[in-house]
Amino acid sequence: METLTTIIGEINGIVWGPLMLVLILGVGLFLMLGLRLMPILKLGTGFKLLFEGRNTKKGEEKEGEISPFQALMTALSATVGTGNIAGVATAVFLGGPGALFWMWCTALVGMATKFSEAVLAVKYREVDEEGNHVGGPMYYIKNGLGSKWAWLGTMFAIFGAVAAFGIGNTVQSNSVADVLHANFGVNVWVTGVILMVLVGAVLIGGIKRIGSVAGALVPLMAIAYLTAGLVVLAINADAIPAALDLVFTHAFTPSAAEGGFAGAAVWMAIRFGVARGVFSNEAGLGSAPIAHAAAQTKDPVRQGLVAMLGTFIDTLIICSITGLVIITSGEWTSGVSGAALTSAAFAQALPGVGNYLVAISLAIFAFTTIIGWSFYGERCIEFLFGVKAIAPYRVIWILLVPVGAGVSLDFIWLVADTLNAMMAIPNLIALALLSPVVFKLTKEFFARNGAPADVESNAAK
Repeated sequence: METLTTIIGEINGIVWGPLMLVLILGVGLFLMLGLRLMPILKLGTGFKLLFEGRNTKKGEEKEGEISPFQALMTALSATVGTGNIAGVATAVFLGGPGALFWMWCTALVGMATKFSEAVLAVKYREVDEEGNHVGGPMYYIKNGLGSKWAWLGTMFAIFGAVAAFGIGNTVQSNSVADVLHANFGVNVWVTGVILMVLVGAVLIGGIKRIGSVAGALVPLMAIAYLTAGLVVLAINADAIPAALDLVFTHAFTPSAAEGGFAGAAVWMAIRFGVARGVFSNEAGLGSAPIAHAAAQTKDPVRQGLVAMLGTFIDTLIICSITGLVIITSGEWTSGVSGAALTSAAFAQALPGVGNYLVAISLAIFAFTTIIGWSFYGERCIEFLFGVKAIAPYRVIWILLVPVGAGVSLDFIWLVADTLNAMMAIPNLIALALLSPVVFKLTKEFFARNGAPADVESNAAK
């Protein structure tokens, strides 16, 4: 086991190393420039479509199982998780305040990536034998790139189906069990069983129930966490200008050792800022388009405009609040990392309350990640073995929830993290090769609805 751990650890260092980070940022930047900054310029349009898409209009023909709003909430349910609380803290702990700047950069180009993923997911989706719309990287590789690339789609589905059990299930239930035990003294196995029952109750209803639960729970938990974060920032208002100065200064100059903080080179700020940014918003991993493929929409670009909001909300809003709370509190120099650092930062401004707020937020974030990622895993296993494989996969998924809550998961985390990165490789290749399709569809959409000439002219190329 020790040898296997070492081997997988070395593979992990490669797949999450400089080459992968350059690939993720490079493809995102290529798509952003190819779209002539459209995802940023049309952010307002995205929010307008999001609220219009909360319900399918009466009399409108449905092509999908859930509303565009529920599709985004389902994607966010899997995306907004421990990365927003523990991941940001780890990035600041290892890379210094400058890591937050590079998380922002990752999110900006990631909006173009997420837009393109959703456009292709809707464009190349299929209807399975049960009448459900299915899509994602494996389908746009198969239907967009042709049979010679089919093996690439199969590799994505294999990596996704296996990685989901770690990153989307056992690791999340373990996080919930740990935080509830540390703050409220709840037995980890009790937490595991309760989680299993709750997850099972949601999953029995399939994507429609997942979409319904996500549509109600995700906005509620996000608003509650953001409100608490803004209260803390209001209390620490005097420290915000200095915190922003640290973020921008340390993004380009080394961070000196201070207190329990060991110091960080600029490369560490870039590396951990980008890596944790991608881990948090999942732009480029290919997971979110699986949810967006189920949206009730006929227009791929409309769903793409809604989908890109996921990266904006996850990283530029939620992660920014977490990062600024940590930096303004001064706790980032304490030597504490992960969720404990975020808890300490909230508790510094809200004694006796802050740590409980973080604990409850983390528990809810992780729960929604479990139900969101279950759908991703099911679609991957369906692509490989057909609809008949969904039921046994779902049973195994539910049974592993309490197992994750009660055991040590260092090895599982390592394997899942490695497979997560390996999911991104076939997806990024497909995004680059299918980018002309994205540009063409975008041009046609804005030609019908009005758009700046630069977007149209670029897409025409």
